[in-house]
Amino acid sequence: MRNYELVFIIQTELDEADTNSVIEKVSGWITESGGSVDKIERWGKKKLAYQIRKQREGYYVLMNVRMQPSYVRELERNLQFIEPVLRFLVTASD
Repeated sequence: MRNYELVFIIQTELDEADTNSVIEKVSGWITESGGSVDKIERWGKKKLAYQIRKQREGYYVLMNVRMQPSYVRELERNLQFIEPVLRFLVTASD
């Protein structure tokens, strides 16, 4: 198991319940794969540097997670298919 930081940006048009649902879905994928979510930081709504899918603002979330390196590619693939997720980045942290 390795430590990773996952940062993703969610559309701001979602209400709080839908935003929480997206965060819980991503957390669930990680725990189902045998990993763990150590910390979730909600950075909140911030202005984007450039427009993404006609959005000028996004809701930023940082997760510190532990998971197998082999699961990173599958997690990235799953994140691509969540409509409200504008961008994401997974980086190893040690």
